[in-house]
Amino acid sequence: MEQTAIFGPFLAAMLLTLLVWVYMYIRRISFLRSNAIDPKDLEVPGALAEISPAAVSNPSDNLKNLFELPVLFYALALYLFVTVQVDAAYVSAAWAFVAFRCLHSTVHCSFNLVMLRFSLHFVAALALWFMLARAVLAYFWG
Repeated sequence: MEQTAIFGPFLAAMLLTLLVWVYMYIRRISFLRSNAIDPKDLEVPGALAEISPAAVSNPSDNLKNLFELPVLFYALALYLFVTVQVDAAYVSAAWAFVAFRCLHSTVHCSFNLVMLRFSLHFVAALALWFMLARAVLAYFWG
């Protein structure tokens, strides 16, 4: 398998982060304009979060979430590439991670059914933990 195959899901995860970032700004700016809120009133950290409805704050929360487990995913993908360990199992798990993160973000940024969102996050995390466990085993006992 081409070692660069790991960069498909790697770049897709980055694209997801970009899309959530754009969506967050669209929601925030629309909220500020429709409610005639002066940006100066938001200079205190957390001020926007205090007055924002879920439809405005959820994309922001999701963007923050995309800098948690996905950071481990990025590091692991780079590690696998550098150590020439990329194979079909890693690439499949990486795509599963990204697919479930996309679904998680879609739910979080829209209707936000919490238990569904948690379930999607859990499945994505399992894919990542599988990748990590496999890499750790290969490193120590490979």
